Amino acid sequence: MKSLAELEAIRKSTLSRIIVRKEDKTDTTRVVIGMATCGIAAGARPVMLSFMDEIQKRQLEHVTVSQTGCVGMCRLEPMVDVILPGQEKVTYVHVKPEMVPRIVAEHIVNGRPVQEYTIGAVENA
Repeated sequence: MKSLAELEAIRKSTLSRIIVRKEDKTDTTRVVIGMATCGIAAGARPVMLSFMDEIQKRQLEHVTVSQTGCVGMCRLEPMVDVILPGQEKVTYVHVKPEMVPRIVAEHIVNGRPVQEYTIGAVENA
């Protein structure tokens, strides 16, 4: 059996992850990750966990992480939409966990999408 301190630490960690995934705020930046079977097979789960860890590490309370099903472009998975309040969504494609800190820092924190990771960059290549 775990000690009470260990159980409390687990509880706090779990609650902080739940809060990151909660979507009830209208002025919130949303990160939506494609988690259909094609996305999961392409590596979306580690990408989602990387976003959750990076957001928690930076203590960004105005950001939620959620998942969606198939968007019909399996060849571009893992795909991630970042939606800042009052702006159009930006879709990132072929996202890898090591790309997440840059997306969070440049786009979510500073409002500048990472153009070379977006769907427009891939489609124009």
